[in-house]
Amino acid sequence: MIEAVGLTKRYGAKTAVYNLSFQVRPGAVTGFLGPNGSGKSTTMRMILGLDEPTAGQVTVGGYPFRRLPNAPRQVGALLDAKAVHGGRSARQHLMCLAQLSGIPARRVDEVLGVVGLQSVARKRSKGFSLGMGQRLGIAAALLGDPQVLLFDEPVNGLDPEGILWVRNLMKQLASEGRTVFVSSHLMSEMALTADHLIVIGRGQLLADMNVRDFISYNSADFARVRTPDGEPAQREKLTSALGEAGGQVLPEQDGALRVTGLPLPRISELAHQADVRLWELSPHQASLEEAYMRMTSGAVDYRSTADQRAGLMEPVPGMPPQGGAHGYAPGMPGQPMGPGGFPPGTVLPGYAEPPAAPQGHAPAPGTPPHGQQAAAAPAAPPTAPPASAPDMTKRDSEDAR
Repeated sequence: MIEAVGLTKRYGAKTAVYNLSFQVRPGAVTGFLGPNGSGKSTTMRMILGLDEPTAGQVTVGGYPFRRLPNAPRQVGALLDAKAVHGGRSARQHLMCLAQLSGIPARRVDEVLGVVGLQSVARKRSKGFSLGMGQRLGIAAALLGDPQVLLFDEPVNGLDPEGILWVRNLMKQLASEGRTVFVSSHLMSEMALTADHLIVIGRGQLLADMNVRDFISYNSADFARVRTPDGEPAQREKLTSALGEAGGQVLPEQDGALRVTGLPLPRISELAHQADVRLWELSPHQASLEEAYMRMTSGAVDYRSTADQRAGLMEPVPGMPPQGGAHGYAPGMPGQPMGPGGFPPGTVLPGYAEPPAAPQGHAPAPGTPPHGQQAAAAPAAPPTAPPASAPDMTKRDSEDAR
């Protein structure tokens, strides 16, 4: 279990984390959410002993991380997938970590198989894609078979198959009784993965509850009700009946009604009593993203403004108008048009030569018939070879490639 009590971290005049207290319990996936700059990464670094708290403390299994005996066998973490020497292969990187922690070499091959990197285990990591780097970082976290795992943006750069794999891996690790702490900005993924949420904003705790309660407390549930579109009298009759029963009714843009304050069975009963036919009666519950945005709206430090593009859209004197997906618009004034409505010599994507002239149109003067090539220009005189070619060793030539 991870436990933070009064955790505070200051960098000069800036307070990154202030009086933060929470628990991450085993047997569940705990999501760690917050806007950029809210202190999530700083908190994780303090958990792992990489940063010293200004005040308060955080423990793993009852001990500060630095006092854990053979900590890599008890805690695994992925904070920065790029923290790998690019000249080492995936297997060499994991072997170094294993030797430092007294982990047998066979475990390296096991985790390479778990993350799906067997086929590239002996390739240098500098050639890895972002998703492959993430898999290597997860392998390093799993290396010691730890009971506590911390992941910072573990699905960053992964394809849909990889995201599904990480999601199932987190759930499996939690089902084995491990403590799983995951930081992510992907609300849709957290909604499918996390059982519990810890939300912070500007370094302070905003919420510590399970996902269902978090959505319920930070959203307004309502019912969508729709009457026949061609019968406005029925819509008005139902609105009146729902209002008299204590419901709040608001019109939606698509013609439906948004009803709050009444459960669905009561809405159905009132519609039946008023002799109103219903085309739709459905519940609406906010998503995790909607609930998160509502809670953290006052804790966001970086907000964008509308791009006014002032003065940037005016035409430049002396320049022909531009347009189209490829920088031209057929038929625009100021551009000479060839056959087919395109500038002469235009080569469209997917074509090896300019498009053929439409039937009934003669080719432009000087243009060879379709399917024939123009006469080749005289070949340039051969140039003299260089005085001497550099002597490259085998290693140098491989690096040059």
